[in-house]
Amino acid sequence: MRKAPAKQEVLLADSLTLNGKPLLRFLSFATGIGMIYASFLTVEHYFAANFPETIWEGSICDINAFFNCDSSAFSMISQIGGVPLGYFGLVVGALVCLGALFPSIEFERTNKSIALLNAVGVVALFFFSVLYIGSLCLLCSVYYIFSLVSFGLFWKYGVDSDAPGLLAKYLQPSVKYVVTFAVITLIGAYGFGLYHDARADAATGGVATRIVDQYFSLPVVGDPSFISPFWTARATENWEDAPIRVVDYADLLCPDCLYLNEQLERLAEEFDGKINIAFQLFPLEGKCNDVVEKDLHPAACDVSLMAIHDPDSFQAIHDEIWANFREAKREPEWRADLASRYGVEDALEDPETQALLDRIIQTGKEYEQTSDEFAHGIRSTPTMIINGRMIIGTLPYDQLKAIFQALVDQAEGEGGFIESWERS
Repeated sequence: MRKAPAKQEVLLADSLTLNGKPLLRFLSFATGIGMIYASFLTVEHYFAANFPETIWEGSICDINAFFNCDSSAFSMISQIGGVPLGYFGLVVGALVCLGALFPSIEFERTNKSIALLNAVGVVALFFFSVLYIGSLCLLCSVYYIFSLVSFGLFWKYGVDSDAPGLLAKYLQPSVKYVVTFAVITLIGAYGFGLYHDARADAATGGVATRIVDQYFSLPVVGDPSFISPFWTARATENWEDAPIRVVDYADLLCPDCLYLNEQLERLAEEFDGKINIAFQLFPLEGKCNDVVEKDLHPAACDVSLMAIHDPDSFQAIHDEIWANFREAKREPEWRADLASRYGVEDALEDPETQALLDRIIQTGKEYEQTSDEFAHGIRSTPTMIINGRMIIGTLPYDQLKAIFQALVDQAEGEGGFIESWERS
């Protein structure tokens, strides 16, 4: 009579990494490498977006309004206590790779439990990004795909796959391995937190100096021929009299513009009495904008018309749209209610309002090409003209503050640390 196989042999036959099938181990290892690489890119982008070391670095990985990595990098879920979320993806990917290289039953059970928790996490992050932030990071999406494939391998081929019940199948990690991985992860997170603080400190020191230096090296392109009469900060009646003058080409339904607006609001308070900010409406919707061939934000033209129809209501409508960005972007009923509450229902059909908006938009044609892909200099939002120099995209608060302070010092004739900069 044939002897029944031992329990260990059954476990090995059902194992992803211990069943003697090199292809399965290779696939598991490959998914781990994919997670590591995607996580590395997300961490790199997080620091590039939040602490750029050059004036051109921050705005990368943005294909359109939906596939937008910067929105994720600026969001509330981008980091935990100064540790970028991508770091934890690095850890998970590394464990999958190590489990394939140095397999054991305990290691595989632990990785299987982690794979389940990781899969639940990436699904939650996906829906949070799509439904709450309103955009999706392509780098994050690559991580999501590799994570789900890794979980699928553990689900289909992993140890205990035939065990009854969720706990028996997925939640039998080794306490020894869990404690070891947790300690190593916390040590690494502490190191990342220190690095985060160092980058933040650098943003107000040497990096800020470099950013300002680069700003003063930009060509002077001048202000548009027609500056929007809708100002979000006013220090002087005459535009030219303020030490800091920002023409903010922006779209009220643009997520990066929302981020920049938050920075400018803080800075407008700090530089109160020294800064003029003109909101140069530039909705990226083909319905009203023929300057740039982008049709990214449906209803952007409508909310722009509503905002400028009654000059006395502009600031209130502007602020309410930013404060209720998700509703303004997605809900026609909310926009209709907004128009009704401020008495601007006629804005969409009013020829004078349409002509004013078009006049502001058309100033985007006055600047020379900044990309071979687009005919005119103003090609995306946000784009700032700061004292006659153009910055395309966003900059964090610290970098903008350094530029603004340098402009105030220059206007007031103070030397300080900008004496060696070229002045023009």
